[in-house]
Amino acid sequence: MWACWPLPSGSPTGSPCGDSGPGGKKPAQAATLFDSVLRIEVATQNPDYGTPWNAGGFSGGNGTGFLIGPNQILTNAHVVSNARRILVTQRNSARKLPATIQHIAHDCDLALISLDDPAPLEGLIHLPIGGMPELDSEVRAIGYPVGGDRLSVTRGIVSRIDFRPYSHSRSDSHLIIQVDAAINPGNSGGPAIQGDKVIGVAFQGLTQADNTGYIIPTPVINRFLTDIEDGRYDKYMDLGLTSFPLFNPAMRKALGLPDDDRGVLVTGIIPDGPCDGFMQENDILLAIDGNPIDSAGNITVDGETLVLHEIVERKFAKDTVKLDFLRDGSRQSAEIILKPLPGAPIFTVIYGERPEYIFYGGLVIQPLTLNAMSAHRLTGVTIRHLTTNYLNKAIFRERPEILVLTRVESDELTANMGGFTDSVINTINGEKVRDLKHAYELLYEKEQPEFTVIEFENMGRPLVIPSAKVEAVNQRLMKTNNIPSNHYLGE
Repeated sequence: MWACWPLPSGSPTGSPCGDSGPGGKKPAQAATLFDSVLRIEVATQNPDYGTPWNAGGFSGGNGTGFLIGPNQILTNAHVVSNARRILVTQRNSARKLPATIQHIAHDCDLALISLDDPAPLEGLIHLPIGGMPELDSEVRAIGYPVGGDRLSVTRGIVSRIDFRPYSHSRSDSHLIIQVDAAINPGNSGGPAIQGDKVIGVAFQGLTQADNTGYIIPTPVINRFLTDIEDGRYDKYMDLGLTSFPLFNPAMRKALGLPDDDRGVLVTGIIPDGPCDGFMQENDILLAIDGNPIDSAGNITVDGETLVLHEIVERKFAKDTVKLDFLRDGSRQSAEIILKPLPGAPIFTVIYGERPEYIFYGGLVIQPLTLNAMSAHRLTGVTIRHLTTNYLNKAIFRERPEILVLTRVESDELTANMGGFTDSVINTINGEKVRDLKHAYELLYEKEQPEFTVIEFENMGRPLVIPSAKVEAVNQRLMKTNNIPSNHYLGE
């Protein structure tokens, strides 16, 4: 049985399913909801963090987007990440229309693109953004998944509303809606419809289970659209604290708490974060913006039980949050101003940027990023220790970037240096290294010492290089390996 999609209110009149009009003729020019769902074809160039001077390999894929305003096509960030060319195809059309990214948010996997020539989109319906669906309510997902070239529609039931990781960045968690409709490759970026409104954007599936897909709900969508109103995306804020649930009755009694299922234990405060100077370890967090926090760290928002951080999820930089807490048995409150957490890109995947590096006498030095860790399989104890403590021990204050010797190219000068790979650089010529730019200044300073001495974290022996030989080694190896420059330090 075929099902028709309802048109949003205010849409052009006509038959959305192609039913006959007066006299048995089709109103062929009546735009339907389906026509506003577009196929997105992307050619990508993926940075090569293994050999960071290389341009990276080309690949491609396709996804879905949908029209939400004049020449405003909403899709997933992962659909258009690292894009070198974006082509949009309308339903029942073979014409490929060039498009450009306007805004992209990797932390919540959303992007807004537009056609270079918006004329083909004129007259199409702008899909309205709705609210949160109820559990056990029906949802339809529209898109262009694998298995064919034409538009696909699947039905599912809202089976869960939760706060879960977003796989695109590998580090961010936000509100999600789980549905039992299939979310397959190509579906990404397509709308999930309930009634006549969008209630989410399809973005990932669960490989361990059948017919378990996830959609990005409207609070996340609306926050993204609000954030970009000033022309740029500022990312999510964070409280900068960690907490521990207080289920255990004995623990509650030891902390002097009543058996009322209220409050969580503050176990850590990130230095220089929003809560630094206001909250302390061992405080009992009781409420956030007046919303009581239960012993699992949950609050009730719009009738749903969600993690307390959902309050912060819907706010922006410089917004305030009121926290109620117990300290040494005394009830207190604090109003904090939200700001981004300090830190470096070691916790999230980087997209759309060239890898940074220094090439020095056959040594390749790179900042520690999740991309570099994956490319070079950096799993040593020292690296794990630094990443674990980077924020809570304020390592970022003296080392905005952690530098790693990732490669040693083969040459007579580097013949015995292979044992230093994957080591974290501590000092260069006795000076503590702050970041990649600082390392480049030390390695390529005008007045070179007779020997360049590089010391590493938790390694007893330094690496000693005769400075006078570096230029000749650079020329040999850069020519052999097609390395265009001895450094790239970012824009």
